[in-house]
Parts: sequence; structure tokens; C-alpha cells
Amino acid sequence: MADLGAAANRIRLACFDVDGTLTDGRLGFDTAGRESKSFHVHDGQGLVLLRRFGIEVAFVTARSSTVVEQRAAELRIREVHTAVPDKLATVQDIAARLGLSMDQVSFMGDDLPDLRIMANVGLSAAPADAHPWVAERVHWRSRAGGGAGAVREFCDLLLEAQGHVEGLLADLVRPAGVRAEGTA
Repeated sequence: MADLGAAANRIRLACFDVDGTLTDGRLGFDTAGRESKSFHVHDGQGLVLLRRFGIEVAFVTARSSTVVEQRAAELRIREVHTAVPDKLATVQDIAARLGLSMDQVSFMGDDLPDLRIMANVGLSAAPADAHPWVAERVHWRSRAGGGAGAVREFCDLLLEAQGHVEGLLADLVRPAGVRAEGTA
């Protein structure tokens, strides 16, 4: 992408695939068939910060998952869409409801089902360990893998491009500054 900073500066809706992006992609099940996933706390803090600075956050995943719904609730993310058959249509619907054009939308994903949406947003991103066919087609890739801080890197990119970092860092030293993830 010729001007990554300009594209990142336009983003008002940041959408994320879950498995392989917010998690490492592994699915765990106990003997009762209950699913487990691991989320990185740094990613959660990044998502909270995006919302704090006016960027709406959405989880959009093809899998049905109460674990994802619980994590979204913990982070106070309102746009959580599970069991989604058409991610592009879902994101287009969210953007339309928010009055945004698709060039104001970003999507971070890791595998082939994410390619269609990535081709239709203003800024596409992938974790370092995304499938190679995805990795070579996105605007930006993290250094970290999915579930290991990749989402936080992308959140930081957006915050930097939109000029929020210095104010955020100054706020950290104030007694009533930034609070922990999920409490913002």
C-alpha cells in the first residue's frame, strides 16, 4: 500500500476475525464438549483503546462461540457476530448502520475465508503467521502471530496514524489515567 498511514488514519471501524487472529487458531474442547480459547491481554487492551478514541470494534467469525461472545462482553464490544456465513455482508451492514464507507473500515484475518472481505475494505491486515496466500495480499502484516499480540500491533498502528499516542502516554502518568482492559 502506497500510503499506509493515510489509510489507517481513515479507519473508524476495525473488524477482526477471531480464530487465528485474536487466538492462535487452536480449538480446545473438554470432555463435555465445551470449547476453550486463549486470548492475549495485550490485544484486549488495544481493542479497548481503539474504542476509547472513537474507533468502533467488531468481531466477525464464521464459528458459533459462546467463548467469543463472553470475551466481547468483557471488553464491552457491542458488535460481536458469530456463526457468520458471509463476513463481507455482515461488515457492510455494520458500516452502513454506522454511516461509514468501506474505505473507513479495516479487517484483520488470517485465512482464505477472509480474503473476500479484505479485498473490499480500506485497510486489510493479517498476523505474521497468516496463511501465505492471505499474507501476500494484505496491506499490512504484524510481527506477532495470531493470539500473540498481533491485534495489539494493528491497534497501535491505527492509534499512531490517528495521532492518539502522545495524548495516551501523557494520560498514563496522571492519577486518573488509562484503566485496565475491560474497564474503559
